[in-house]
Amino acid sequence: MPAFFHHLSEVLYQVLECVCVNPWVVKRRRDTFLHREAAWDVRAHQQGVDMTHFHFGSQSEGTTTAGLQSDTDMLFSINNINIMYSWADWQQGKDNYLMVRDEDTPPQHYLLQWIRPDIPHPVTHTDHPNYVTDSQGRVFLSNMAVVREAAKQLGDRHMRHGPSNSWTEDCDFVSALHCNTLPPEIMSWFTKMQHCFWPSQETLQAARMCPCFLVPDGYHGSPTEHLEWRITPNLIERLLMFSLNMVAIKCLVILKMLKKQEFLKYIPCENCKFTTFHCKTALFFTLNRTPPTAWTKCRLMECIVNCLQTIIEFLNQGECPHFIVEGVDLFDGKLCHECQLSLKKAIEVMIQDDMHVLFHLQSDSLGQRLMALPHEVRPYPRDDVNAGICGKLARDMFKIYLSHARGIISRLCNNEEADVYTGLNNEINILESLTMTPRTTQYDQNFIKLIVKALMSVKVSITSSNCIQFDQPLPRDIWKLYSESLNTDVASSKLKLASMHYCQGELRRAASVLNEVEFDLDDSVQPVCGCNIVPFKDNLSKAFCEYTVQNVSHDQLTKKLAFCVRFLREEKFCAPRFMWCEMYRDIGDDVDHRDDNECEWMDWAEVDARPYLLYLQYLTYRGLGVWHRQLEALLRLEDIVTSRAKLNQLYHGVTVLSLFGHCCELEGDIQRALHVYNTSLRSRPRNNAANWHKQRLELMLNNCN
Repeated sequence: MPAFFHHLSEVLYQVLECVCVNPWVVKRRRDTFLHREAAWDVRAHQQGVDMTHFHFGSQSEGTTTAGLQSDTDMLFSINNINIMYSWADWQQGKDNYLMVRDEDTPPQHYLLQWIRPDIPHPVTHTDHPNYVTDSQGRVFLSNMAVVREAAKQLGDRHMRHGPSNSWTEDCDFVSALHCNTLPPEIMSWFTKMQHCFWPSQETLQAARMCPCFLVPDGYHGSPTEHLEWRITPNLIERLLMFSLNMVAIKCLVILKMLKKQEFLKYIPCENCKFTTFHCKTALFFTLNRTPPTAWTKCRLMECIVNCLQTIIEFLNQGECPHFIVEGVDLFDGKLCHECQLSLKKAIEVMIQDDMHVLFHLQSDSLGQRLMALPHEVRPYPRDDVNAGICGKLARDMFKIYLSHARGIISRLCNNEEADVYTGLNNEINILESLTMTPRTTQYDQNFIKLIVKALMSVKVSITSSNCIQFDQPLPRDIWKLYSESLNTDVASSKLKLASMHYCQGELRRAASVLNEVEFDLDDSVQPVCGCNIVPFKDNLSKAFCEYTVQNVSHDQLTKKLAFCVRFLREEKFCAPRFMWCEMYRDIGDDVDHRDDNECEWMDWAEVDARPYLLYLQYLTYRGLGVWHRQLEALLRLEDIVTSRAKLNQLYHGVTVLSLFGHCCELEGDIQRALHVYNTSLRSRPRNNAANWHKQRLELMLNNCN
């Protein structure tokens, strides 16, 4: 290897740190996508669907950058179907399918023969379009069954790429069948790996516990392509990726950049392609036969060249073996002989040219960064790029939680057969029972804990609202229930508690809680909403982003988040009366002008935490006669609504304008209040409570005249 490779390795390592290929962002990516899996799993369980969800690919592995523009891959494992490798696997009462291979069946593929659920015998006849009967009378499940179902559900949005059925180019969704037994072509891999440099024995032991899946993807050109299901060890591959050190991860990222910009130039055939999976396979084989001492920061360039030489080796032999599944050629159907020769020559030139090609890589301006002597720069983990990505991942993870809670509450509100309170109790019991099941992971526990707190917050608020409405004393255990619902974040649940105190006339108690919220709600706190509303300027707090880089635990993150405050109609006596109009904001045919997302929350009062804190402070201190605190709250609220930059960052800006308009009314400035309501209506003419306030003030002014 050239002598300068040692120095270039150090420089390249630092440059990749700067473009978010570093331990902080990798950990944040993995943590985020594992929590997203938990969200999908809990949702499926609540809907009575026996399905497990897995994220795979670059985003969930942490082996991507902004410039690579990697998509998101998700696999849905259908668990209520029993896949049999042998007759001993048959289960009574289940849909059973026997994995079948004939002499002509392509490698890595199986046919699924339908077996009766009552006795272990094959089904011999069916007219169902999802099944095909062969000449021997065997009934097989067609892989087109998944495609038909996806096309039925997605309609014109349906897009198919191999086994993936999706409605967007950014995400691939694959339905798969869970295999109870690892087939021989995967089991043999464990034996071959016993005396290799990598993976470690600990990793191999963990891999033995990973199931594999069958995905609906036949071998191109096979006469039984429509019946074939491909075996895939995705979870084993993900486990291998999670075991890599940062040098190997950075090496793979460089291979992906070379593939995207350089390799594709030398593949002229339209139907041929060299994929990210080919790069990953080359890395695996290189790791497998290279001592761990080679994978160090100062030898990064050597590792990259070794991986490229592995690719050349594959191209020379005209075959790219699957690292895990025996007997599979990953070039077959992907890369023709001519393209293999062309790519081989190009990679050889790159190596002979001492990898000068790296200085021309445009992805994430990597080449420019290399030439800018980045060895003089020491990237701090909380720099803007690293922190920005970590902050966005953390914020979006909690948006998923809030969106799920909103969906549950919306479903309960629309259920005419049971009241919301009873429904909340049932949902909380279901979620808490789920935490006791053996399959529940720590990520599931985190998700369930937050959802239960969110539902508990609504439950206790409904109880308090009923007591206030009928002038009854609060139950003795109400404070215990409130304490169980607090700390979902730094503000929303506590603001609902303060609001209840205000509506009950306990102004000093309200002021005490508001002071606590004000202390916690500093500049490092990030607002988050679960209504799927995107503000005009979706800015992230710089302090929050910096915090998320190294504070990765679920509990740590909730200390720096402020969820929007929500009141259902069932909670309205715990909200100031002025906010009741937000629960009845439609006039005339306004309801017909709501999209599906708006229909879920527009019958509730919902407002951003920070301005609601100021509004409650204004009302509370006005009631207490503490005029200077009242004025302070008013001026701070005014600063938000008169600053376009701040107003554009709100999720519920029109509601905040209405609250400020009410303050103007209470100050006796009716004309300004009208101006504020008109400003709100210019932003949202329909489904806006400002319509009611405007009409009320105009009627009042007309009566005065």
